[in-house]
Amino acid sequence: MSLYPSLEDLKVDKVIKVREMCCYVSVYSMSIHRDVKLLFVGSSNQFYVSQVALPSGSGVGAMVRPVTGTDMGVRRAEIRPGLREIILCKDQDGKVGLRLRAIDNGLFVQLVQANSPAALAGLRFGDQVLQINGQNCAGWSTDKAHKALKAAAETRIEMVVRDRPFQRTITMHKDSSGHVGFIYKSGKITSLVKDGSAARNGLLTEHYICEINGQNVIGLKDSQIKDILNTSPTTMTITVMPKLIYEHMIKRMSTGLLRSAMDHSVPEV
Repeated sequence: MSLYPSLEDLKVDKVIKVREMCCYVSVYSMSIHRDVKLLFVGSSNQFYVSQVALPSGSGVGAMVRPVTGTDMGVRRAEIRPGLREIILCKDQDGKVGLRLRAIDNGLFVQLVQANSPAALAGLRFGDQVLQINGQNCAGWSTDKAHKALKAAAETRIEMVVRDRPFQRTITMHKDSSGHVGFIYKSGKITSLVKDGSAARNGLLTEHYICEINGQNVIGLKDSQIKDILNTSPTTMTITVMPKLIYEHMIKRMSTGLLRSAMDHSVPEV
């Protein structure tokens, strides 16, 4: 099940719930639960529910069952809760292909190089590194973190990581013209189309696009991002980061470096 259902999913979910509830209701009974009362209109062989009150066990905050739950792009973009442990080995040059940056006493992934050990291990831009070889990274400077990686053994570097805490993923659906309804410039969302799927699902301006269907697009030209958007399936996900945090994350990094060195491959699921 996707953790990021869209508004369109919510509407479908409501229809599913009503249909499931009707399956358990006898046409001869006007009440199936002390907290659930149905008003039926029609003959005994065919009826419609005109008003439904949720059972006491089904709060309004219950999980929506998304129709997009099996979509591959949604699965690639998932930001999982909790922590994960990864193990890296250095390449033939003694590097792991990783740049870190200290922000607010935390340590975050600033750059993952393509085809590097870090990329193969599944690290992504914005991941928070909590431990390196059993040492807590809270309060570390960027220099201290890079020195720890440099001094680590070539065959085994253990890291504990939290998935991209500054980012959020939004599921949207293309309209008949193939658009989801937002405008961007240099990777930053500048405006939303009224009543488009992006606006309906809560996409915000002044946010940078980090991933499309789980694929990193940081540093790519707008024309390259457009190509990825155009070739995306009808259901698609956008992973974004607020402008203030994003610009702090990539500080002192040129667009050319982000474009040429950053891992832009499609992640495996």
